[in-house]
Amino acid sequence: MTIRQEEKKDYQQVFELTEEAFRDTEQSDHQEHFLVEKLRKSEAFIPELSLVAEDENGKIVGHILFTKIQIVNDSESFESLALAPVSVKPEFQNQGLGGQLIREGHRIAKELGYQSVILIGYEKYYPRFGYEKTSNFGISFPFEIPEENGMAIELIKDGLKDKKGVVKYPKEFGID
Repeated sequence: MTIRQEEKKDYQQVFELTEEAFRDTEQSDHQEHFLVEKLRKSEAFIPELSLVAEDENGKIVGHILFTKIQIVNDSESFESLALAPVSVKPEFQNQGLGGQLIREGHRIAKELGYQSVILIGYEKYYPRFGYEKTSNFGISFPFEIPEENGMAIELIKDGLKDKKGVVKYPKEFGID
């Protein structure tokens, strides 16, 4: 498996992969492939943090996207990243590929100077990569979710220390 930065020529393959990866997922709105397209055109997009995984034949079998978000309170705003979505072709799921993409994304994000990542996801999956409940950091979401599904990780020591507030997503997420 090779993990590399996504290129324009990959967009169609990533669109199809993302749709396929979430097709049978109950917790999905089945719009993830459209979200990726919108986020690529947004100010929140970071090309270095749109990663693809290729198999030995050069076929894209995984994709991960981290985009800029803010954590906002009454007096301050802090930059962070959203991890959404992680897409793996169904026949490659449960083989550690998602984890490889997450770890590589964390490595690059840290190199780029980002201090934290926020996500909404499966509470039995993400803690193995160091994610914990956002409520542990005093961070909440602008909508109701089960507490255990809102998670964050500090990419550097104290990356979320004293950064309490509400996550503010880019408009492309369709969240006000």
